[in-house]
Amino acid sequence: MCGNMSATLPAIVPAACRATAAVIFLHGLGDTGHGWAEAMAGIRTPYVKYICPHAPVMPVTLNMNMAMPSWFDIVSLNPNAEEDETGIKRAAESIKALIDQEVKNGIPSHRIVLGGFSQSMISNNKDISVLQCHGEADPLVPLIFGCLTVEKLKVMLNPSNITFKTYSRMPHSACPEEMMDIKQFIEKQLPKIN
Repeated sequence: MCGNMSATLPAIVPAACRATAAVIFLHGLGDTGHGWAEAMAGIRTPYVKYICPHAPVMPVTLNMNMAMPSWFDIVSLNPNAEEDETGIKRAAESIKALIDQEVKNGIPSHRIVLGGFSQSMISNNKDISVLQCHGEADPLVPLIFGCLTVEKLKVMLNPSNITFKTYSRMPHSACPEEMMDIKQFIEKQLPKIN
């Protein structure tokens, strides 16, 4: 267990050979890492270890305080809504602990990619590469939110390092085309080391 994550160990897809890189992939609200580990196994790169942690179970204001896996409390989907800063910081510390563990395991930090489904990104590294994907038929997080997010990212980061892809008829889920785009992004960011 790392930081304040649930007591359940992350779902892991081990590298097929010696791991020289890692992907830490966060699930969305109400989900677990297991389904994403299965998805990552489907696009696996042999020298990459895939780590899919599980969020702790907590009451979520957005869902009438129902307890479910969540990285932090979500008050509303309104872009101007109050945010759970304490919960976000706690989740960030947990993810940093996972990154630190992989560095201790011998994977350099520049060979670790952080990704997720229905997540936000904040970084001090202005040259970080970002692949943002969004379903054009997403009824839960409308496409306009994805467009607003990518515009904000272009202000915060180097705009030439931001890739925004949309997928027609894709709801709040993933599709094979998107998974192949993720695989290509990972392989570009984490090329094989001889």
